[in-house]
Amino acid sequence: MASKNGEIAGRLPKSEVQIKILEQGEKASQMRTAYKFRIYPNKQQTANLDLTLETCRHLWNNALEDRRANWQLNGIIRSYEDQAAILTGEKKRYAELYSVHAHVLQDVLRRLKKAFNNFFRRVKQGTKEKGYPRFKAKGRYNSFTYPESGFKLTGTRLTLSKIPGTIRTFVHRPIEGNVKTCTLKRDGRGAWFVMFVTEQEDPVKLEPRTALGVDLGISYTLTTSEGQTFDYPKYYVQAEKKNRAAEKSLHRKKLGSKNRKKAKVTLAIIGKRVTNLRDEFCHQVSRELVDLADLIVFEDLNIQGMLKNHCLAKHISDVSWGKLIRFTQSKAERAGKSVELVDPRNTSQRCSGCGQIVLKDLSERTHSCLNCGLQMDRDHNASLNILTLGLRGIACGELTSGLGLRPGKRLFVEAGSPGL
Repeated sequence: MASKNGEIAGRLPKSEVQIKILEQGEKASQMRTAYKFRIYPNKQQTANLDLTLETCRHLWNNALEDRRANWQLNGIIRSYEDQAAILTGEKKRYAELYSVHAHVLQDVLRRLKKAFNNFFRRVKQGTKEKGYPRFKAKGRYNSFTYPESGFKLTGTRLTLSKIPGTIRTFVHRPIEGNVKTCTLKRDGRGAWFVMFVTEQEDPVKLEPRTALGVDLGISYTLTTSEGQTFDYPKYYVQAEKKNRAAEKSLHRKKLGSKNRKKAKVTLAIIGKRVTNLRDEFCHQVSRELVDLADLIVFEDLNIQGMLKNHCLAKHISDVSWGKLIRFTQSKAERAGKSVELVDPRNTSQRCSGCGQIVLKDLSERTHSCLNCGLQMDRDHNASLNILTLGLRGIACGELTSGLGLRPGKRLFVEAGSPGL
């Protein structure tokens, strides 16, 4: 909770990069946002943070084995409450558990419970990939959470329970709202970050006065209904040679050697740089879109299905349409504006002037209608059709056009860049 002297402390849920979670058809009264900051622990603090991660990893593996064994022997699903009670007894036997805050250990069990709940949900839905929870190998468990207490940020100094001293924190933006949770995360380079999840009242929703249709593509990341285009620099393609060379170097190194660890960090640095550049681009474009209009309409693309096209999969992944939509949704929510998703069927083939279907191959970049004589860029024509669908949905008083969102779909909305 924010205080006058600049201190914050808190309790509750977790998140990655500024997130707001909205359930479809459910109006939330509280907006949840997470702020991600880089921290710079000293050697002793880094050792303690690494030890905490290892303790949490072992607890995850032991709790997972306990659930599996209990099901195989007794046919009973072990609950979180049962495992929390067992954990209390185990702390008396194993001294290393006392080196970690109690709520952090309980959060590990909650994560496992959530993993099993998601697994059972996918089984019930008949999903192809069931996603049974896995054991975590060394280096595969990279975050832990203080879900209720045990943390405090005073100015730029972070205090954590069971971690000696205060940790220098790069607080590059003010924190708004009541702080609920604190998550510590280590990335592939060995750098540490802290994420604070806050809660605040939803902003007042504005009545849309201007609207913008957006067509997503590869030649241009997006084309708006105003004719504006945004060209993506293709960061992954630029770094592909370096990435491939780093992968080959890693595979040549002996397992468990120091050189292999160095090669692994080198590969992680390349990937992190691409991610940071892509995030920066998506944040800049999404901010410009939200500033341009009160209502932004996107296609509800089946991106996972499109990635099965091996000719375009690399470029679709690189341009990151899903991330761009999430960032735009978040910024719109924070500004009281709206983002709609509509059915993408025939948006590229239909004429925005007369409504007739004009079939054209993917290689044809110009829309030419023989019926009304309209000629324009293919993507610009599609963006006008997308805008029409969005306005039609608004006029009908629906959440979206009624054609896009799949039932029960949860939207994870990015809300800002950590500027890393």
